[in-house]
Amino acid sequence: MAKVIMVQGTMSNVGKSFLVAGLCRVFKQDGYKVAPFKSQNMALNSFITEEGLEMGRAQVMQAEAAGIKPSVLMNPILLKPTTDMGSQVIVNGRVVGNMHAMDYFKRKRDFIPEVLNAYKKLDEEYDIIVVEGAGSPAEINLKREDIVNMGLAKMIKAPVLLVGDIDRGGVFAQLIGTIMLLEEDERALIKGNIINKFRGDKRILDPGLDIIEEKSSVPVLGVLPYGDIDLDDEDSLSERLITKKEIGLVDIAVIHLPRISNFTDFHPLECIPGVSLRYVKSVDELQNPDMILIPGTKNTMADLKWMRQNGLEAAILKAVANDTLLFGICGGFQMLGETLSDLEGVEGGGRMRGMELLPMHTEFASEKVCTQVKGTFETITGPFEKLSGLSLEGYEIHMGKTTLSDNVKNATRIYDGTEEKIDGAFDGNVCGSYVHGVFDKEEVTKALLSILFERKGLDASEVKGFSLAEYKEEQYEKLAQMVREGLDMKRIYEILEEGV
Repeated sequence: MAKVIMVQGTMSNVGKSFLVAGLCRVFKQDGYKVAPFKSQNMALNSFITEEGLEMGRAQVMQAEAAGIKPSVLMNPILLKPTTDMGSQVIVNGRVVGNMHAMDYFKRKRDFIPEVLNAYKKLDEEYDIIVVEGAGSPAEINLKREDIVNMGLAKMIKAPVLLVGDIDRGGVFAQLIGTIMLLEEDERALIKGNIINKFRGDKRILDPGLDIIEEKSSVPVLGVLPYGDIDLDDEDSLSERLITKKEIGLVDIAVIHLPRISNFTDFHPLECIPGVSLRYVKSVDELQNPDMILIPGTKNTMADLKWMRQNGLEAAILKAVANDTLLFGICGGFQMLGETLSDLEGVEGGGRMRGMELLPMHTEFASEKVCTQVKGTFETITGPFEKLSGLSLEGYEIHMGKTTLSDNVKNATRIYDGTEEKIDGAFDGNVCGSYVHGVFDKEEVTKALLSILFERKGLDASEVKGFSLAEYKEEQYEKLAQMVREGLDMKRIYEILEEGV
């Protein structure tokens, strides 16, 4: 039976996911077999496992930190918002349907057996399980049906570490107020407070720590700095989506769609010296990039309509006509075609014109494609020629089926474990693919950046290869060191042993 500890936060985006990853890496370094767990995750960034099952990327990142393969057992329920009032509900990696928010709220306790069954299987296999909550445990309107914060902690008898974000201000009110709003049996589960994202001299903060302990009756187990840690982030509040960046030698603009998904596809491109990768929402922000990327989306037709209404589609078409490179992935790839049809109402129904840049048609269907793939780029002519013959790997995750015209020029050829098939298309300076992770391979990133450097008249020999796997390992080690230095790990180990 595994030891368990749970990380809850005073609100969203306080750093729960990174702290769970850091603890997983510390426990791994100390010789334990450790796994992450989050009963219910709401995110548009998802991942497909070797078994073809879908889960949230945060638990994938945490599994990497723990040195194990990701499994849907680590995230049995995934909610992917489709509208402001509804989500696609995925249980144990498979879609069970779209639900209005209130309908899911009424039904979510029906999924408790699935949550506990997943946890039990991890419990049987691992020494330690590090559990992540969601949002805040003090959302008093949600507590009665809670299966992800204190409700889960009570079910699995997990001691809780409560994390507050000092960078946003009001951390004392966050921690003390959260604890005060909990029931007595819930407060008893909290074994330590943690302050995250601190900047400056900690000695200035020390008097406040005593007050937190006095007023909450819960000890402060540490203060974590605002660290320069660069890991996959699935949260729509991710700073990488909002941080304003200076234009680099080579400038890449990612269209920040309202329902953007899997923006982790572009992480490798952010780490190259001299390259700026910016997320843009308007024509003014777009400016004159060297390449435009259209990412995945949970609602292709609605987000294409958004681009059409705010002028971004017209600006992209003008840029393409002026020889700017354009690459679409998944939903962004679908937008590049001639038509989009939704006769089954998967995305709300209807039919609309695409961007008409590639000779293909997409029809949405209720069956979801979820599979890992390996493959190669086909022989590509034109600006993307340097990609020809390079290997790639990633995963497909989409609802639509795209039919390519007879005269289409294919971009990639992939193998999904059962059959080989063509994927993607290109025409001149426009290219697209269904494959998430298409830029993860070092040689692909290097070739793409060489193309962009040469088009600017810059020395492409200066472009260095980038190993995403090595980079991630460096980040996990940095994160673990930060956790060791900032937290009372001796006390955390004692909490693991004591339980509740």
